[in-house]
Amino acid sequence: MIADLLPESVVAVEAFGEDGVREFGDGPLFPEEEALMVRAVAKRRREFTVVRSCARRAMDKLGVAPQAVLPGERGAPGWPDGLTGSMTHCEGYAAAALVRAADLASLGIDAEPHAPLPEGVLSAVALPAEQERLLRLAADRPGLHGDRLLFSAKESVYKAWFPLTRKWLDFSEADIEFHADPPPSDVASAPFTGTFRARLLVPGPLVGGRRVGHFDGRWTASRGLVATAIAVHHA
Repeated sequence: MIADLLPESVVAVEAFGEDGVREFGDGPLFPEEEALMVRAVAKRRREFTVVRSCARRAMDKLGVAPQAVLPGERGAPGWPDGLTGSMTHCEGYAAAALVRAADLASLGIDAEPHAPLPEGVLSAVALPAEQERLLRLAADRPGLHGDRLLFSAKESVYKAWFPLTRKWLDFSEADIEFHADPPPSDVASAPFTGTFRARLLVPGPLVGGRRVGHFDGRWTASRGLVATAIAVHHA
């Protein structure tokens, strides 16, 4: 699911459903990670373990020895030298996407349940222009929860932004516009898919001496989930 949204150079490993979460959740933690989970409730420990199991499998696929993934500044994961990546988890799903830093400058992925946002959240995360565009998207793609899609895209934007800037980015500092792919004419149950552009409303990061003014990404809604992904290329 996430892998379909990213370039071929990226390795994505996902855990789906209770079976996947159970399998990945059995992986051991490194002592440094274990120390962070001493007081964690069972749900938090399971999420922490599953997504790191995904990350270590991705490391292995890239030929990198599995290592601890410790949260750093603002919770951003610390990756082995030479790699960059992103992680996400929600109920019944977890994923990690890793790539060699020589191939991409940054990654951001996010997954959310494909359901409406709780009351009051949309107005807190969406600009007026984004809310207007979501109304048009809803008319064009009935059944798509655009509010949750927007929230996921904003999360992916932040995850791609922070490793490049080490600065906070507010929900109001990126203006996102979605485009939906034409639906297949012969598959009634095909997933919703499309692209998006996040225009940065504050000075963007410098990537290879180039000021980045926007991030481009892809999205999908299927299997009860909404997923978004951004790959930031080198200049």
